[in-house]
Amino acid sequence: MVNIAPGVKHWHGAAPDSWFSHLALEVPGEEASNEWLEPVDDEQYLKATDKEA
Repeated sequence: MVNIAPGVKHWHGAAPDSWFSHLALEVPGEEASNEWLEPVDDEQYLKATDKEA
């Protein structure tokens, strides 16, 4: 389980050699919103996972 604090930019996904399952639970809040950020392309992903292209 991962708890991301409000206002923290983050991304999530599987590692190249493992699976990933995502179940999101949202706690209602006052003046709160969800913002989907830019997609991560293959080059960014490989760099973040320390893998070669």
